[in-house]
Amino acid sequence: MDTPVRPTPVSSQAGAAPRQRLGDQLLALGLISQDELRIALQEQKYNSQPLGEALLALGCISKEAMRGALAEQLGQQAIGLKGVVADPAALALVPKAMAKRHRLFPVSLAQGELLLASANPNDIVAADQISAMLGGTVQPRWALASSAEILSAIEHCYGHELSIDGILQELESGADLTHLNLVAEGYSHPVVRLMDALLADATIAGASDLHFEPEPQFLRIRYRIDGVLRQVRALHTRYWPAMIVRLKVMAGMNIAETRAPQDGRIARTIAGHSVDFRASAQPTTHGENFVLRILDRQRGVMGLDQLGLSSTQLSLLHRMLSRPEGILLVTGPTGAGKTTTLYSILHYLNAEGVNIMTLEDPVEFPMPWVRQTSISDAVKMGFADGIRSMMRQDPDIILVGEVRDQDTAVMAFRAAMTGHQVFSTLHTNSALHAIPRLLDLGIAPQLLAGNVIGVVAQRLVRKLCPQCKLPHPPSADESQCLGGGEGVTLYRSVGCAACGFRGFKGRVAIVELLKFDAELDDLVTRQAGLKAMADHLRERGFVAMAEDGLRRVREGDTTLEEVARVLDLTEWIR
Repeated sequence: MDTPVRPTPVSSQAGAAPRQRLGDQLLALGLISQDELRIALQEQKYNSQPLGEALLALGCISKEAMRGALAEQLGQQAIGLKGVVADPAALALVPKAMAKRHRLFPVSLAQGELLLASANPNDIVAADQISAMLGGTVQPRWALASSAEILSAIEHCYGHELSIDGILQELESGADLTHLNLVAEGYSHPVVRLMDALLADATIAGASDLHFEPEPQFLRIRYRIDGVLRQVRALHTRYWPAMIVRLKVMAGMNIAETRAPQDGRIARTIAGHSVDFRASAQPTTHGENFVLRILDRQRGVMGLDQLGLSSTQLSLLHRMLSRPEGILLVTGPTGAGKTTTLYSILHYLNAEGVNIMTLEDPVEFPMPWVRQTSISDAVKMGFADGIRSMMRQDPDIILVGEVRDQDTAVMAFRAAMTGHQVFSTLHTNSALHAIPRLLDLGIAPQLLAGNVIGVVAQRLVRKLCPQCKLPHPPSADESQCLGGGEGVTLYRSVGCAACGFRGFKGRVAIVELLKFDAELDDLVTRQAGLKAMADHLRERGFVAMAEDGLRRVREGDTTLEEVARVLDLTEWIR
């Protein structure tokens, strides 16, 4: 009988120094402080959880840094599973139930070796069961990954659609919808399980919104993925009353109210990490329409270098952020990624030596060191009142979720005039149009000039799937729009399993950055027209959003049609 192949435990050899404890190792690497270690040890004592999980829950260390430190401590290879592409041969060898039970994920199968990601590579029980199941024909090789990434990969790659189909078959077989315990959090009734399965499936699919849209004879369910709605299900309308009651219970809404709009919030743990859903119910002619905005904290905050800015744009943004006082605005329509950009800026500026405070509606992604406040109608506090209160909290940096009225605009500029960095969003079509918008909100030209750091205007376009995009020479119209197609290779979308046969996977920002200077301030003070301001910006090398979009097309990131979907390119057609 073959001896089971087990993960190699890391033990001290004769004469070797004992393995350093995780806390001491993180301290030596400068990843945590002594106070953070002491607090985490107290949490470990009270909650009986590993030290690494306690540090992650407290926000003292990133998952990537923790994974690297644990891998070094255990003498194991570390592997990241974010965005992992499933290997069907590897998945076929390990049942989903076993993968979830032992918190492991089959990554790949090559040359008779099965690479397994595990949160505990030295788990002897899991190693014995895997080796016995493989029967000696395939050798396992172990790597360390975080529990959250493993659970996410299991749900994503093994698929969640089958469970939804199974629940629907159970409903269609005659499940009683009249005696439903809607308050229970368990999985006793198929409608309860169906709602949880749909929330999980939408999150795993990368949707930003989940729509439930009643029609006369059926219920349409759509996901917004990469900014575009896509129908994923159509159910008989008789299921909708029970489904929406369950959704309202989860969101804390009044189930008896069906003729007035309602808002709510749902919190769930999906694939090992916390996900919030902002819920909205709206009466329509065929029943209540229900939309959930998905706020996945796992993918919320990214570094400035991950926004896809060109080196010139990134350098300009760094210069703008180096100014110690003033207001910086991020503009664009709803869903343009303004909040993501603001969080990236805060992440870049976040440090022990500064006090960052935010007013948001609501707080979307918690950040360590940052004092975050949700605007609440219940306590009668708006943005303007919140800024007044915040000014007494000794802030260095202030984030205001949105400048939407005169009071908020005046208070934001007052904070910028008193030596603070202020960041906010504004709804305008371009960076330059932020100036007349602020004037329209009642900001005097003399107050506006000298207090604006700059404006970042942006849109999001879908990114071509790198697995299936195909090159093609530009057509005559495309060459005309690009200003000449010599030596340029464009790409078109095709569709494959990796992108869900959409041809696009993920989104990328196209931006324009307007940095205020003395000349522009003078034009604003003199209330010069937009044409004079635009001429001045062009002389200074200002790159418009459309130009940045065409750059993305030339680099093969997206298509001309996709850029034209979000921007007006008519002036670029010569």
